[in-house]
Amino acid sequence: MALSDEIRADFAAALSKMYQKEVPQYGTLLKLVSEINHQIMDNGQPYHDTQHRIEVERHGAIRLGLASELAMIRRLFAVMGMEPVGYYDLTVAGLPVHATGFRPISPESLQRNPFRVFTSLLRLDLIQDKNLREQAERILNNRSIFTPRCIELIEQFEAQGGLSEEAAREFVKESLETFRWHETSTVDLATYKALESSHPLIADVVCFKGPHINHLTPRVLDIDAAQDAMKKCGLEAKSVIEGPPPRKHLILLRQTSFLALEEEVAFSSGEEKGGKHRARFGEIEQRGIALTAKGHRLYDELLAKSKEIAIGQPQNSQEDVLAQTFATFPDDLNTLYQERLAYFRYVIRDPLQATSISTDLDSLVSSRVLSIEPITYEDFLPASAAGIFYSNLHEGHDTNQVASSDQASFEKALGCGVHQPFDLYDGLEKSSIAECLGILAEERKAI
Repeated sequence: MALSDEIRADFAAALSKMYQKEVPQYGTLLKLVSEINHQIMDNGQPYHDTQHRIEVERHGAIRLGLASELAMIRRLFAVMGMEPVGYYDLTVAGLPVHATGFRPISPESLQRNPFRVFTSLLRLDLIQDKNLREQAERILNNRSIFTPRCIELIEQFEAQGGLSEEAAREFVKESLETFRWHETSTVDLATYKALESSHPLIADVVCFKGPHINHLTPRVLDIDAAQDAMKKCGLEAKSVIEGPPPRKHLILLRQTSFLALEEEVAFSSGEEKGGKHRARFGEIEQRGIALTAKGHRLYDELLAKSKEIAIGQPQNSQEDVLAQTFATFPDDLNTLYQERLAYFRYVIRDPLQATSISTDLDSLVSSRVLSIEPITYEDFLPASAAGIFYSNLHEGHDTNQVASSDQASFEKALGCGVHQPFDLYDGLEKSSIAECLGILAEERKAI
């Protein structure tokens, strides 16, 4: 049987190859990210994940239209060992979708290949025009975003508990078809324009054969250098890096992108190419340390405070305000640990010294019996995702949406509950503590 980790790695590599053919600028992005990462690695600057992991790391994004599509994509990702983590309500940021992130959850699987896909589901109820809403639902019900063979292989995996090597290779090939770009719309130009006027994201979801991958994001170790490199390469980078300001010890996630391509589209009514659609862009991310619930609250408070202060100020002033506001967020690992603002894994440095020291965790850390290493943030930030989305919408479009969060209906469509990110990080930290204390207890017995 093929391991799910291997299937995920093969799929991520195949998807990257396909996307590079579809969007040549993505190849430029990969090249500049690789150059920056190797420069940092060669200079011996510290980072907390393996070189292999950083080099293969990608996250993609797709947008689905129906509950049935979300349920099947969950089953597809399960073949690759990916599970839904977190619920993201983007309606609070003016976008008519809610989402989860599919990813591996065990440390071993994350090190093998941390491929993740931010997966949004359209809120059809937010299309205010009843006739347009019903039309959109009919269009979506008339498409199938999965090949028949892909569904057969998913069912085979579920029935047998795995796939043979040959079936796994076929599964990767068939799954790619779901993520492929189709330059012909499934609707006529008038319908496309009507849906686009309701919201560009609605047109992107409804008007095409499948949920083409919107971006495939490599991980960079210095996003500020990547932002400058994009501009030097002639890529139209967005003006602001989303997320927290630069720090010695990065928290959570920082993201930027080159702006969405304006691609030619043909329509089902026979119009020649000439219609324009903007959806696919090139994103880069830099990942930092995962924050505890207490740390997240502080992050949210400072982010809200900086936005309030920066209202009406020019962009460069807003960036200065963000940096000044976050100066109160501790930027050394010991303080982050002592104030329980971030998650850490623990490593034994001197087991012999532990025999004369309390088994209290803080004492073991302060005496350097144990050292702490940051746990990488594996998930997403709704405000940052919204910022990236906004920068790639048609200029001047009104993105206001008024809706309430609806995690219950999302999970019903999904067919299961989502993992809570804090529970996963807390579990990783506690597992690390238990392992270290167990080893130290054995050392004490041996003396």
